[in-house]
Amino acid sequence: MNTNKLLQILRENARLSNADIAAMLNESEKAVADEISRLERDGIIRGYSAIIDEEKADDNAVTAMIELKMTPIKDRGFDDLAHTIMSYDEIDSVFLLSGPYDLMVTISGTSLRNVALFVSERLAVLDGVISTTTHFILRRYKEKHHIFNQEFCDDRDDMVSP
Repeated sequence: MNTNKLLQILRENARLSNADIAAMLNESEKAVADEISRLERDGIIRGYSAIIDEEKADDNAVTAMIELKMTPIKDRGFDDLAHTIMSYDEIDSVFLLSGPYDLMVTISGTSLRNVALFVSERLAVLDGVISTTTHFILRRYKEKHHIFNQEFCDDRDDMVSP
């Protein structure tokens, strides 16, 4: 079975039935079910989630991406601080980065003020955090291969050069 193709199908639509996926992969339904079970058991598939258009779901919802510069801890690097940060309920994601910042944190909140207060009172004051830069998401155009706000799409991909 082509595991990479299976994972791509699940990335695009994890709600497909095993029968539908089996037909797409030219495999048996049992083979697909067994492979998905193995991928879950091995921790390759970590979970399933819906992609929500937050603008339509809640006018007041706010998402921010926060870059953090940090001082690594000897023999531990950034792991301890990353674990502390990811333990906060408000935190959606934590990523170690290359470049001028060390961590990228995404957070969802009910207002710009609430997110700003969380950053200034809980993240920025942690031992090891040198500085933070907060970017508020103003509009989503595409997330995990799903296009939002279709009215902004055009037909440029269909145009042929002269």
